[in-house]
Amino acid sequence: MPPHLHIEALHVAQVAPLWESLPPQQYGGIESVVSVLTEGLVQRGHHVTLFAVGGSQTNADLNASCPNPLRSGGGDEDYPYFEAHQLSQVFDQQNRFDIIHFHDKCASLPLSQCFNTPTVHTLHYPFTDSNHALFEHFPQLPVINISEAQKQAMPHLNYIDTIHNSIDLSQYPFAAKCQTPPYITFVGRMAPEKGPQFAIAIAQHAGLPLKMAGKIDLTDQEFFDSQLKPHIDGQRIQYLGEVNHAQKVDLLSKAAVTVFPIIWPEPFGLVMLESMACGTPVIGMNCGAVPEVIADGTSGFICSTIKEFVHKIPATLQLHRTQCRQHVEDLFHPMHMVAQYEQAYQQVIGKKSASHNNLTTFHRQRF
Repeated sequence: MPPHLHIEALHVAQVAPLWESLPPQQYGGIESVVSVLTEGLVQRGHHVTLFAVGGSQTNADLNASCPNPLRSGGGDEDYPYFEAHQLSQVFDQQNRFDIIHFHDKCASLPLSQCFNTPTVHTLHYPFTDSNHALFEHFPQLPVINISEAQKQAMPHLNYIDTIHNSIDLSQYPFAAKCQTPPYITFVGRMAPEKGPQFAIAIAQHAGLPLKMAGKIDLTDQEFFDSQLKPHIDGQRIQYLGEVNHAQKVDLLSKAAVTVFPIIWPEPFGLVMLESMACGTPVIGMNCGAVPEVIADGTSGFICSTIKEFVHKIPATLQLHRTQCRQHVEDLFHPMHMVAQYEQAYQQVIGKKSASHNNLTTFHRQRF
């Protein structure tokens, strides 16, 4: 972990999604990252207000924007209303903060132009045809990308820095050995772009059992029923449902290898960190941010075809699990992420101050 320079304490607002509490009890990669960042900032002496779901566990000041996680209550229809309420709360309290950090998809973008307080937006999602035009409309707003791969689709935004995600390492104990007999695991949404269908094919061709875990969105139910369910026999191919944190750690730490056969531009892929932190190497598809996360030949392998996945499994089983853990500690330590965000905040605040001073000078010269 790199040394950290002393930075003056800031008043920071963290604005989290409302689908899950912080930290999330089950699925919730973004909420997990926001939680780690929030607690890290508090640990570093900053004054943080967390706008999030009621009941979230935090050492920051919690401002509950809705009482319960909206995903567990099937709150798709209600989400825009609670999100609007959350953004109104942030706007009304903006003068309390030195900087406001948004983690939503894009609802805050238009409103950010109206803030007097500096704002920054972390992009946790890939750019799509539907959101591309919106981001193009706000090219001046400060944004932070979570991988170099993510920003390739829109290279001309006002990027402040690339800051990789991190995890709370204390919640992922290292396992020196995998379970015997060995098995492959896949953890992620049961969606075509995540590649569970390929995980099944890899396990079948490799002759190893597969244990899968992850949620099924309503839009992916037909895919699960037609493409995955026929292969699930409860023995060689197991589907464990949506597991909680303890179950996920147990699943990852006992596995011989985690497969990540995505077929979409994954902006990061937090499960790769979670697996490697437990000591379990990862084989990932050369897509999205995978090459930025896996140390090829050390903490796993990067492949371009499903056939390569199968061929790499014997070599993966020979990798040192301690090196997997060390890779995460060296490159993705949570305090490293926190320190990068501190620097990014200072940069955004400095730019906002300089812009304000320039505008004041301009008006004085005119009048």
